[in-house]
Amino acid sequence: MNRALNVALRSLIDAAMSRRLGRWLLAAGVLLAAGLASLDALDPRVEARSATQNASNEQAHTLTGRVVQVADGDTFTILVDGKQRRIRMASIDAPEVTKDRQRPGQPFAQASKDALAALIAGKTLTLHCFEKDRYERHVCDVPTGDGMTANRRQVAGGMAWANMEGRQKFMRDPELPALQEQARRSRIGLWKDSDPVAPWVWRYQCWQKQKC
Repeated sequence: MNRALNVALRSLIDAAMSRRLGRWLLAAGVLLAAGLASLDALDPRVEARSATQNASNEQAHTLTGRVVQVADGDTFTILVDGKQRRIRMASIDAPEVTKDRQRPGQPFAQASKDALAALIAGKTLTLHCFEKDRYERHVCDVPTGDGMTANRRQVAGGMAWANMEGRQKFMRDPELPALQEQARRSRIGLWKDSDPVAPWVWRYQCWQKQKC
């Protein structure tokens, strides 16, 4: 009788331990999964990838409209559904035009503006845009309908720089540095000058530091 009772009691204890172990393993699994999810959430690389993907999806867009104003060699305005949209051409930086007495213009600024106007003024274009900049301008490539872009034509013609400011953080078109080098070797446009000053250097030294 005692032996039978002991066997029964041991069976009950083993079953309870088995259930307890199962619950413990389940709880441990849940905690581990939660911990891994938390680590992913804290990992800045995961956050950066997510932010980049979201930004890319939200900011990339196209605009179709008629060019109604050319401000300089890399900036113009189009009319889209009756509303004006300011455009900053991607990956290039043209010589600065005069803004005021404290911000004088650069050599070849007017020539650069005229060259861009000859390419796009009055035309209806479909632009491939990457984002908006801090001035709410759309940053875009400007196809010209012949397999080229106005961006490339400005650089190839010596009317703008490939924008190398800030370790090329504004560069979207990897073909532009080679086009710039060809223009420089041919000494066309702004490269006729023996020592042309890049616009981002001009804005800092001349406009900010007043060392023109």
